[in-house]
Amino acid sequence: MDELRGRGKETAGKATGNRDLRAEGRGERGVADLRDAGEKAKDAFRR
Repeated sequence: MDELRGRGKETAGKATGNRDLRAEGRGERGVADLRDAGEKAKDAFRR
């Protein structure tokens, strides 16, 4: 969900020229990527 929201904010910021909104979207996507990586690591150790 964070990935999608971040991508939307980044796109909106890019379309409107709003650098802050674009950066916020990138940050949310980064958080989502880290969360996914953590989940994959947990799954790998459970096996």
